[in-house]
Amino acid sequence: MVMYCKECVIEHHHCLPLHIVEKWNGLFFERISLKKLGLHVQLGHNPCDHYFCECETAQIHYKQLLRARWYPATTTDPQTAATFSVLRLYHFLSFESKVSAYEFYHSLARCSNNTGLMAIRDRYAPFMCMLQQAGRGHDPSGVIATQAGKLAVICPACSQPGRNLPEGWESAEPNLKWHYALFIAIDTNFCLKRKACSTCVSHNAINMADTKSSCGLAATGVGTVDCARHDMKCPNGVGDLQKGEKYLNMDYLVLSTLAASSVPVLNVSYDIACQWSKKFWAQMETMPTHLRLPHETLDIRYFVPKFHIGTHIEECQIAFSWNFGKFVGHTDGEAPKLASSTKEMGPGWTLKRKMVDALKWKTEHHHALDELESKIHSVLIAAWRGEVEAWEEDSTNLNPFQTVHSQLADSEASELQAGINCSLHCDISPSVLISTGIDLEEQQYVIPTRQLICESHIYTGNAFVRKETLTHYTNALQCKIDTWACIQELYIPTVPALPTSLKPQDFPLYLLSALNNIECDQQLCENEWELRYAQALDALNKVRSHLHLRSHMYKFKEKNIRGQAASTRAQALIAGVEARKDASVNKYQRAHAALVALSCKLEKVGWEAIICPLETGDIRPMGDFSRGHSQGTAHRADNSCTEDDRVQDCVRIEWCKARACAAHWSEEVDLLLEEMQRVLAYLEWEIGAWRSHATMRQLNKVPEQEGLEAYAFHQVGLHADMRRSFQAQKRQTEPLPSMLHLVYTTVRGHLYPVK
Repeated sequence: MVMYCKECVIEHHHCLPLHIVEKWNGLFFERISLKKLGLHVQLGHNPCDHYFCECETAQIHYKQLLRARWYPATTTDPQTAATFSVLRLYHFLSFESKVSAYEFYHSLARCSNNTGLMAIRDRYAPFMCMLQQAGRGHDPSGVIATQAGKLAVICPACSQPGRNLPEGWESAEPNLKWHYALFIAIDTNFCLKRKACSTCVSHNAINMADTKSSCGLAATGVGTVDCARHDMKCPNGVGDLQKGEKYLNMDYLVLSTLAASSVPVLNVSYDIACQWSKKFWAQMETMPTHLRLPHETLDIRYFVPKFHIGTHIEECQIAFSWNFGKFVGHTDGEAPKLASSTKEMGPGWTLKRKMVDALKWKTEHHHALDELESKIHSVLIAAWRGEVEAWEEDSTNLNPFQTVHSQLADSEASELQAGINCSLHCDISPSVLISTGIDLEEQQYVIPTRQLICESHIYTGNAFVRKETLTHYTNALQCKIDTWACIQELYIPTVPALPTSLKPQDFPLYLLSALNNIECDQQLCENEWELRYAQALDALNKVRSHLHLRSHMYKFKEKNIRGQAASTRAQALIAGVEARKDASVNKYQRAHAALVALSCKLEKVGWEAIICPLETGDIRPMGDFSRGHSQGTAHRADNSCTEDDRVQDCVRIEWCKARACAAHWSEEVDLLLEEMQRVLAYLEWEIGAWRSHATMRQLNKVPEQEGLEAYAFHQVGLHADMRRSFQAQKRQTEPLPSMLHLVYTTVRGHLYPVK
């Protein structure tokens, strides 16, 4: 350690004014600022006792700070500044570690003094002003002429008319316009609250006086409009929410984003798109004129993100699913939700890595489709393909993914048109009675699980809340069962009378499958048979899905999770998947038992080959061939037109899913190729734009003019280097399709490989 006197310290730190030094006080070294030692920073020329140079030829104050590489908080009378290096450090940390400006600023404050004993001036507001400014030095009109959204970082892979789209893209063929579609995702973040602080004191009694709803908050959250495929914020796509996720706020953000775009094909992802889309055009008429879109020339399709689609009703899951959409590739629509997850995942997926994965999955899914089609009669495939293509063109046509509930409803509608009415209640048909009874049976099995959760949290703060929620759930179920039982007496008068003292979870519903040795209506039995059969298949698919998810989570945990806290959270997630798997197993076993009972009444045969008893040893992931089991080989199924209709429907749905997966990966490859080309075109446009910026503004002072030109040409060189790098990466993916040695045929109007 080297020690200097006061005068030497000041002399050595004329060019290092922000260093922190320590002074020996006779007992130990204590921190002291260079300002207290007498150091003054002179701007403009050699050091003296003044901060700013006041000579006749001196620059204005903010320019003197910029020449010293200090960025001022304001240009009028700067009193606060930050070094270029600290702003650059925050810039990098915000990308790599997702640190917020608030966290970064207070980390700097703690670096100055971490004890809290020394008063540190609050410079957070000026720091935020520095982050909000952006260079407009090349525009002759300056900052005042900055238009809304011009400070946003544009996504180079999205469709940007006039920047990265080819000439004549507006008049492209209908089967090619989807290449130029704009994908946006809408969502909110309620963790980004902004408190309305008191103007008097900052006691918790004042700031936390109202902890519910929006009381005491200037903003309850933030709404965002993102690029759904590349996770970038759209211009004018971020705004505060005053009182929750209101349609008015989200409409304004979406329209502000789309007003600056002229792309006629839009794919919009929103977790409540099924409701939000109903009055979108009507609400648009109440907006300012510059936010009204041309309804007649826009083709907007609405989707629900894949993570949220499972919470919607079945009708929405089909109508708003990315999995069933045409010309959307493998988009998931979850862009706003990825901001928090990328902190653990690391850098986002590049187009090159996406292309490598897409080519791999495209090949695998098309091979799987070929293998499935080799076991199905060609007449059936042709008929199914016609149904799917007709439904894709017009959703009002017959839905190939139609469920048993919809089929029974259509059957009852046909009977009513033919003058046959089997309903004994004006609102509840026979099929609705049985399906509602099965739903109530499911809800009965939920109560014991919730009771166990309440007992396990008896000593936590949420115990009373959970118990109250369980009580409300139980009371609501009791009311539903009482109403259902009254209608059940109309259709099944032979149901024995039950005591009213039973708890809702113990109340026997006496569906037809539970009425042994009692004569029942054949039509009701047929309805329950159809619903139970579908229930068994649905439960079996969920068991498989949960097994796949559990295996994936175990592999991900073993490969990526480190530390006790992260391992505990991962184990809790795996336990939740295991519980859902067990619930699906119980659901399948109940459906199988009901089918066994109904098969005797309806004299059904042959169904046991598909709905087999599910033993504990059968519940294992693929590849776990225990007890002498082997993977086996696939046998050609006799799926002729005379085959049992139920088996044929199951195969049809599986074929539709396999075809959709294969088509989506083909579309994903096409979209990625188009996006790669758009990135190169956008960088080329940026090069030309910065060349024009070099001579856009003419200044009287030569040094300033040279600075403007130097910065513009620096950006030209930077974007040229980026374009060359991206061009080289694009070439690395081009040989991959030729290495697959596949023959191509047409599905959905574009190419995909088959054997």
